[in-house]
Amino acid sequence: MVSPGVIRVVFMGTGRFAIPSLEGLVKAGYLLVGVISQPPRPAGRSRPLTPPPLMEAAVRLGLSVRTPERLRAPDSVAALAGLQPDLVVVVAYGQILPRSVLDLPTYGCLNVHGSLLPRWRGASPIQAAILAGDEATGVTLMRMDAGMDTGPILARRPTPIGDGDKAPDLEERLSHMGADLLVEELPRYLEGRLTPMPQDETLATYAPIIRKEDGQVDWSRSAVAIWRATRAYTPWPGSYTFWNGRMLKLLSCRPEGSAGVTEPPGTVVPVEGGREAAVVTGSGLLRLIEVALEGGRPLSIRDFLPGHRNFLGSRLG
Repeated sequence: MVSPGVIRVVFMGTGRFAIPSLEGLVKAGYLLVGVISQPPRPAGRSRPLTPPPLMEAAVRLGLSVRTPERLRAPDSVAALAGLQPDLVVVVAYGQILPRSVLDLPTYGCLNVHGSLLPRWRGASPIQAAILAGDEATGVTLMRMDAGMDTGPILARRPTPIGDGDKAPDLEERLSHMGADLLVEELPRYLEGRLTPMPQDETLATYAPIIRKEDGQVDWSRSAVAIWRATRAYTPWPGSYTFWNGRMLKLLSCRPEGSAGVTEPPGTVVPVEGGREAAVVTGSGLLRLIEVALEGGRPLSIRDFLPGHRNFLGSRLG
């Protein structure tokens, strides 16, 4: 039996999704000889340099953290080699590992990914699963190769996606599931009792990088598709449209039927006798529940309408 305390582990991660896995390895007694994260980036309105969540967690745990701009740079690879890792664990790191890094550790490089691979390889698997209307998703533990999330699978664990699940809810649940899967299966992997299974390339789908403009609502799409987008794009980039030249954020909504509605997509129509509102879409109505006008605070639609009486009947976007 391999003792965790003799396995020299380098952990690579950046986002919040990685924190439970790092904490799980520390609690399990693995020898964390280093943590590698992305460099601090400008954030917020004043744009101060802000360390990534994983870096902050590692510092709290008393771990040594390095933040190379480019992991594949020769000096970065040399610094990693100097740590003499037996194993590299990668969770939501944000850079592709070059072959020079993949070949360094004795036990290879393992990755915890937020989907049931080969479905939703890539940068935004949680959002992609919600956008597609998947009934379930999960986490995958795999041994990394030179491709993007193409390595052989060691273990997977599924979970259903509820109608009320937004991206942060699902990310939180999956982050802990991934940590549990990693800690539970790692001993078997190190002892050679876990057989890597090649991915079925015919089932592969890809989740692209999300951009700010993805959040702008296209009212010609169906109410169901827009509702999924508001859940997937929480908190960033958010789902937004424009009204009277100002950005209007859709914080909460739900799809409904549109029997008898003839107005064009984007038209705001009264609901509940004008106490609430919905928007006509390419298919169905989108019932507004909570919105926020640019520069204003979040309001329920019932609280929003009295102060914006020309909203009903207007055209969004």
